[in-house]
Amino acid sequence: MISRLTAGFSSRLPASLSFALFSTTASSSNPSAAQLHRMSVKQFVEDSISNNKVTIFSKSYCPYCRKVKTLFSTNFPDEKPTVIELDERDDGSDIQEYLYQKTGQRTVPNVFVKQQHIGGNDDTTAFHQAGKLAPLIKE
Repeated sequence: MISRLTAGFSSRLPASLSFALFSTTASSSNPSAAQLHRMSVKQFVEDSISNNKVTIFSKSYCPYCRKVKTLFSTNFPDEKPTVIELDERDDGSDIQEYLYQKTGQRTVPNVFVKQQHIGGNDDTTAFHQAGKLAPLIKE
């Protein structure tokens, strides 16, 4: 029945349009555009964390993000963290959603040192005040 329906419609449509409407080449084994985007966001986050000693996911206007960036620049001037400003990226909300799935933390800053999730500003400050941040960075 579907082939008769397709034949009836496609005879009235341009060939390129009938192919687009009735093509059966899409399959569940091929990732959708949304799935490809999620995979690329995940890959970007994972690469950023694994390829840098310190990675800070931030928003440029966030006062807590500024505090954590200042903590690093003041206490570890030789260590230049990789800062990813989510509000300046088209995929920033997708990155933040992936970080939530990965860490359980919804907010920024979201700090990673040597692939270890430290947390936000309060967590990072406490980690530093407890004397745990410097040894981790110097490893």
